Amino acid sequence: MLSKADRTKHFIIEKTAPIFNAKGYAGTSMNDLMQATGLTKGSIYGNFENKDEVALAAFDHNFGAVVAHIRTKMEARSTMIDKLLVYPETYRHFMKWSFLQAGCPVLNTSVEADDTHPLLRKRAVNALKLWKNSVEKYIQKGIENKEIRTDTDPAQISAVLMSLIEGAVMQAKVTGSSTVLNLTMNYLEKMIRDLKA
Repeated sequence: MLSKADRTKHFIIEKTAPIFNAKGYAGTSMNDLMQATGLTKGSIYGNFENKDEVALAAFDHNFGAVVAHIRTKMEARSTMIDKLLVYPETYRHFMKWSFLQAGCPVLNTSVEADDTHPLLRKRAVNALKLWKNSVEKYIQKGIENKEIRTDTDPAQISAVLMSLIEGAVMQAKVTGSSTVLNLTMNYLEKMIRDLKA
């Protein structure tokens, strides 16, 4: 069972994570955090050393929600191709998932923290590595199981898959239109299906 302090900390993270994802680190003020949680500045800083610490925990929470969702969907699939198809299926409808409504936390954090916030940048880099390794692992397993063509380059496919998703999400967010998103996810689905041995 969580202690009262741990419950409060979790509450703060849960309430502020969507704000950090939507407004970014620089755009999120202490007033935003106080308003979202209903807590005083002293209560928030009684649980976190500073805004940086809250932002890092919020990023971990946001990215963790994406990973958990995708992992759960993949576990219900039997073939590696079907597991990989979870990506276009999820991101095609990213606006319906509460944890993605403000956009992909990796993309949002990467754009904002590239030079201005080294700790957040490091979190984003690690998240990208985890994603890349996960995609490559599924492709490699698919090759070993003779489900995916042996001439498939896992590093190339993961790079293209990630770039297509992030680029399409960014365009959908900026334009408010899902046209490019749908075209890109159609292309990505075909690309994944064409990996079949």
